[in-house]
Amino acid sequence: MLFTLKTKLIASKKRLSVRPAHLARLQLLHDEGRLLTAGPMPAVDSNDPGAAGFTGSTVIAEFESLEAAQAWPMLTRT
Repeated sequence: MLFTLKTKLIASKKRLSVRPAHLARLQLLHDEGRLLTAGPMPAVDSNDPGAAGFTGSTVIAEFESLEAAQAWPMLTRT
């Protein structure tokens, strides 16, 4: 089943520090054929949010259950 996951707003420095691990986990979902799409959520309605930055990201992926989908973001935290 497909689920939409949205990250919570976190400070830019923290987000940047966990980004490599986050991208690696997304790559794993992609390699497993489970990732439909993913991307950043700009803080303002613009392709380039500039100083406003991003509020997080959205991931749409296939998981076996709601519980598995809810657990996935926890696995990306360091």
